[in-house]
Amino acid sequence: MRFAIFGNPSSAKVCGYEQQFFDLLRSLGSEIAVDKPYLEFLTSTLGLSIPCDSVIEGDDFKADAVISIGGDGTFLRTATRVGSKGIPMVGINTGRLGFLADITCDRINDAITRINNGDYTLEERNLLQISIDGLPEGYAPYALNDIAILKHDISSMIQISTSVGDTPMITYQADGLVVATPTGSTAYSLSVGGPIIAPGTNVICLTPVAPHSLTMRPLVLPAGETIRLDVSSRSHSFLVSIDGKSFSCPEHTPIEISLAPFKISVMKPAKGDFFATLREKMLWGTDSRK
Repeated sequence: MRFAIFGNPSSAKVCGYEQQFFDLLRSLGSEIAVDKPYLEFLTSTLGLSIPCDSVIEGDDFKADAVISIGGDGTFLRTATRVGSKGIPMVGINTGRLGFLADITCDRINDAITRINNGDYTLEERNLLQISIDGLPEGYAPYALNDIAILKHDISSMIQISTSVGDTPMITYQADGLVVATPTGSTAYSLSVGGPIIAPGTNVICLTPVAPHSLTMRPLVLPAGETIRLDVSSRSHSFLVSIDGKSFSCPEHTPIEISLAPFKISVMKPAKGDFFATLREKMLWGTDSRK
């Protein structure tokens, strides 16, 4: 197989299995391409001897599978690099929670061997697409987790006039609004009171952040809807966050959020069990009294 490897070039994200991982790929006869910043980190900073057939620069690459080594943030950034290529992804977790990058370092050998032998399942994940003027250079308009509209730290709450299609729905008075995919339902959206949504569910979730009224509850919409937003603020500006990467916009900048025209495929070396992941990673349903 041809593997494209992306990773987090940070000493804090080193798991100690990096050399073993690359040696395993070589022993399996794999073709290995490594993202340039990660390769330089492994060789120059860690002093490892990395077998590599080609170096990835930019987003022009081909592979049978993409491996992200790091945490969920690394996985999200890698998903942006993969974009519409249709290459399936797998995440090795060297971070903390690891909900997307869910293969722990001690399971690398078994997981990669299974993938190389074709023993895996694929889960398709929806992405969101934002249409907005002034998207900064280097920002992709796609989000695997969520797109959030937020106030600046020192600002008072913002007003977010929200329409579904051409139908006015509500004006949120809040610190912000999180528009999340099912994948992102266990991320920022969950932390501000949104529901957990199983992967594969074809919906979009709107969750207000610190709303001014208790009547403003999370709302789940069909994924085919287009969400239009108009934001006003006393500071005359607001933040847009795309999978945690944020930039400032002037108020009343038109925003449209809809389903992206492509999906990301996530490789699972074993049969996926979303609920087991919830129990393991988030202690879902645990009785703290025991």
